Amino acid sequence: MGFILFALGSCKGPAKQETPENIVETPEKTLPELLAYKHGFENWKDVQRIRFTFNIDRDTSHYERSWIWDVRENRVTRMSEADTISYLRSEVDSTLMRVDGSFINDKFWFLAPYQWVWDSGSFTHSYQEDALAPISGDSMPKLTIVYGNEGGYTPGDAYDFYLGRDSLVREWVFRRGNQPEPSVITTWEGYQKFQGLNLSTRHENAEGSLKFYFTGIAVE
Repeated sequence: MGFILFALGSCKGPAKQETPENIVETPEKTLPELLAYKHGFENWKDVQRIRFTFNIDRDTSHYERSWIWDVRENRVTRMSEADTISYLRSEVDSTLMRVDGSFINDKFWFLAPYQWVWDSGSFTHSYQEDALAPISGDSMPKLTIVYGNEGGYTPGDAYDFYLGRDSLVREWVFRRGNQPEPSVITTWEGYQKFQGLNLSTRHENAEGSLKFYFTGIAVE
């Protein structure tokens, strides 16, 4: 995968715990791409279909929408209380843009580290070895992704990803239009593996009044 692991010690002692500093950008792969592999991206090639329900709890209100993504055909099916809509992403027109925009949003919350590979060339990135995570207050490496001002549904947005010692995202900050002030800050927790994909299934703000989480997950 291109990253360098420093494993010290012998069979009598444990290997050194991997940190994000052990992952070195190469001419073949950028740092975001290498970090995507830490989230199981190498197994994405085997995925044919993924199902999930995106849930939002805000105080006492609840909202959800369910998706089936046939990856090989790039066909998306959205299921809500109102209706079921199925479409090819290659054929999105003005009548489908709102639905497709919702899919892109929910998919990003679910698979953001994989977007670092899929969106390569559409953003710039920077890396800070030691930054203060906004919720836990812990010192963590920070990867900042800033999208270009053209293309997509929300061009110019920025994301700060705070990484644990296992190189997995633990917190993030969304900054609309690359503004300095945060738009949304949540945790990345509840990691589970699905056919080798290492995915965070729950995000919460510091107060616990806003929760984004995924149910009905199936990877085929």
